[in-house]
Amino acid sequence: MKIAIIDYGVGNLRSVEKAFTSQGIEAVVTSDETVLRSADKLVLPGVGAFKACMDGLKASGFDELVLEAAGTGKPIIGLCVGLQMMFDEGHEFGVHKGLGLMPGRVVRFPEKLRVPHIGWNQVEFKREHKVFTDLPSQTFFYFVHSFYVESSDQTCVLGETDYGMRYASICGRNNIVGVQFHPEKSQTAGLKLLKNFAEL
Repeated sequence: MKIAIIDYGVGNLRSVEKAFTSQGIEAVVTSDETVLRSADKLVLPGVGAFKACMDGLKASGFDELVLEAAGTGKPIIGLCVGLQMMFDEGHEFGVHKGLGLMPGRVVRFPEKLRVPHIGWNQVEFKREHKVFTDLPSQTFFYFVHSFYVESSDQTCVLGETDYGMRYASICGRNNIVGVQFHPEKSQTAGLKLLKNFAEL
């Protein structure tokens, strides 16, 4: 079993790789299309702004690769902006098209809330999913973000977090799942979630 972390030029991905390998899971950061296609599972990371991430993904041609993998049933997990890119569009520095794997848009927290939302917060699990195996609802994970997902299909919302308002912090459909928090920075709970993903 091999997990490939898609390297499309955004962010430091070694911490994600180390999180998997610390659990005895074979994982590699790569921009090699052959390796990505042969991997059993894919990780779609994202750091920074929605547009910059989508631009990087498209420039590498990996947007099509992700869509193709999703269509074949290969398990994919999106991390932080990786989750956001799975939706139809992002409203950061204009309106930009996402991958459209789930219906909805990515919008900024209301002005009344301090952004970015940084630190530990709880996730209430709304639906059953194997990535939650042996993790209790209301588990704490580590967040850093100013934008959040507004899903237009509530069946895609697997977990919610309260930050002055309720919002979707874990979403999924069929073989794809995405988390708004950083599992690689979320200590024991984050490592367990990544291990659960690896065992899907």
